[in-house]
Amino acid sequence: MPGWAAARHCRRRRAISTVPAEYALPTDHCLPLQCIWRWEEHRAQQVFLTQPVGGRVHEYTWARAVGEARRVAAWLQAQGYEPGSRIAIMSKNCAHWIMADFAIWMAGYVSVPLYPTLTAESVRQVLEHSGSRAVFAGKLDAWETMLRGIPEGVQRLSFPYSPPNDFPTWDDIVARTEPLPGHPTRPAPDLATIMYTSGTTGSPKGVMHSFATLGWMGDMAARSNGISASDRMLSYLPLSHAAERSAVQMPAIRTGMPLFFGESLDSFLSDLRRARPTIFISVPRLWVKFQQGVSSKLPEQRLRRLLRVPVLGRVLRRRILGQLGLDSVRMAGSGAAPLPEGTMNWYRALGLELLEGYGMTEFFGLTHMCRPGEVRVGYVGQVMQDVECRLSREGEVLVRSPGNTLGYYRDEAKTRELFTEDGYIRTGDKGAIDEQGRLRITGRLKELFKTAKGKFVAPAPIENRLTEFADVEACCVTGGAYQGQPCALLMLSPEARQRSADPQWRAQMGRDLARKLEAVNASLDDHEQLDFVTVVTEEWNIDNGFLTPTLKIKRNIIEDVYGPRLDAWYAQRQPVVWA
Repeated sequence: MPGWAAARHCRRRRAISTVPAEYALPTDHCLPLQCIWRWEEHRAQQVFLTQPVGGRVHEYTWARAVGEARRVAAWLQAQGYEPGSRIAIMSKNCAHWIMADFAIWMAGYVSVPLYPTLTAESVRQVLEHSGSRAVFAGKLDAWETMLRGIPEGVQRLSFPYSPPNDFPTWDDIVARTEPLPGHPTRPAPDLATIMYTSGTTGSPKGVMHSFATLGWMGDMAARSNGISASDRMLSYLPLSHAAERSAVQMPAIRTGMPLFFGESLDSFLSDLRRARPTIFISVPRLWVKFQQGVSSKLPEQRLRRLLRVPVLGRVLRRRILGQLGLDSVRMAGSGAAPLPEGTMNWYRALGLELLEGYGMTEFFGLTHMCRPGEVRVGYVGQVMQDVECRLSREGEVLVRSPGNTLGYYRDEAKTRELFTEDGYIRTGDKGAIDEQGRLRITGRLKELFKTAKGKFVAPAPIENRLTEFADVEACCVTGGAYQGQPCALLMLSPEARQRSADPQWRAQMGRDLARKLEAVNASLDDHEQLDFVTVVTEEWNIDNGFLTPTLKIKRNIIEDVYGPRLDAWYAQRQPVVWA
């Protein structure tokens, strides 16, 4: 791979009983702190972080970024926190998020990322459970709300992007603190970070990962995708989530490549065009929004016709990708949810093959990924290097990887439940594996529900089919023991919700949905076929608790809210119900 030497390995020491002993630790050359010190010396004047603020672009070279982190690390140590103390980061993605993570590790502490969209109650829950001694607060939409959740006695620190406050600020600390000397490192089995799951049901769990996990993932992700210092990435998916840290932060640390950040949602496209990433990772929702934006100006049928014209087609492909800021992308990935087949084919026609992947916080990112030229729609690809996967007798996906978590923080019982006796993680996902080793996720074990006919229904595959409909943004298939057939609740896209105020448009939409329902039912077994779909008027979002911070539906919340109305909807005996 360009810019890479083959990694040598030594035998892994068992950190705790749940970590497979036969896996090898990454060499010191791959561990995060060792990489940071190397780039501070060898790429000192190369730009590492690019951050737009107030219309101005700030660039941080490796020397400046690591230099500031050294000073903040020295300040943290001066507070007298014991080694291994937890320090939280509560901010949207920004250059200082990365530098704060560096500083925490340099000082001998453990980073605890918080989603920047949590309620005050959730903030308190995570900080109290982790025992965090301090918290960096940065780019937040609900600054006052989230800060109310910080318990008394937890030191508050602010990034330069924070509203005016009386906390110690990053810039003040850097200005008046001498840098941490030398090149302190941490043993590979040391705890590096605790990442709290987004909590689709119940309370989030603190997933522990070591420096070995982080180093292995960065090295594996870089080698698998041929990432080198000449690549570029835009960091915008939450750094509090394992996907962004494993696919963006860790490969950047491993290779020294530059990272770009956005200023706001409104400036996203201009920030993307500035970065012109060579590798771009996103979620289906954004890939679909890009597609819908282009299709609103150039309908898909006309686009397909134009793309078939040899010279015009090449020009048009470059122009569309250029307007999206994706004209330099050589590898495009998608994860977190299944990608609609129509969307995948639309990008393929533009010359961009979207590669889906699969992973969990408990693996610190990916364990499976599609390979170029071997994509099979509905499958998330083969196992990554050094990863093992098998199915249990119940069809549950079991995975063992060098990225396996050390366990759940302060929860030995759930840690024991997570692992099989031979060190495989129980994912909770049901799956199937084809003849080429490609994995298909067919649902969640705990999401299966039984109808009045005594038949089990897996909602996820049905939801995936319904969300292929362009105007449907989110879907929840439900039912219950008192109903013979399941049904589905649909939330429309913002544009479709706005148009639904027009009675004529709504009538046409109802006919289109009825045809979609008929087509979906034709592909299902009798007991899975939907009795009807209900179009809800409410928007499901993070703030009202219907979605997790990673935009997954909270099934239990949706069922609690709409459950009492199901009988009335079933009684209407209509294929499409407007709530």
